[in-house]
This record gives sequence, C-alpha cells and structure tokens, in this order.
Amino acid sequence: MLVGPGKWVVLIVVLLVLFSYRKLPDMSRSVGRSLRIFKGELRGLGANDVRAKAAAPSKRGPLGSPTRQPDPTTDDRTGESS
Repeated sequence: MLVGPGKWVVLIVVLLVLFSYRKLPDMSRSVGRSLRIFKGELRGLGANDVRAKAAAPSKRGPLGSPTRQPDPTTDDRTGESS
C-alpha cells in the first residue's frame, strides 16, 4: 500500500485539527528528543556489553576445553592436602 500525496495532505489536516497548530511543533520536538535519548542508551548498552565481554576472564582453555583451576589447599604434585 503506497501513501500518495493526497493521503499525506489528509493526514496533516487531521493532525492539525486534532492537536492544533501550536502543539504539533512541541510534540514533534519532544518525540525527537526521546528518540535521541533512546538511541544513545542503546549505543551505550552495546558498548558496555562489548567491554564487559572483553574484560571477563575466560573459563575455557584452548579449543573450548575447561581449564583446571589450582586449589590452594592441595599440593599440585601429589594432590594431598597441606
């Protein structure tokens, strides 16, 4: 469904009648500000995710195998408690 010039004129006239010509600029300005804030927050969330993933320690070794974490209470050579 294409919106032709006639439909745009009708839409603008309806908006002017419903909201008056004085309120429309304020409404469009507030919608624009809201969209800018929303886009900025989305970009910020994406950047935080990338930084968090880069800073997170990996619990996997090469080829996805789990790495063995040393236990400070046992001797690594014998496996016995100290």
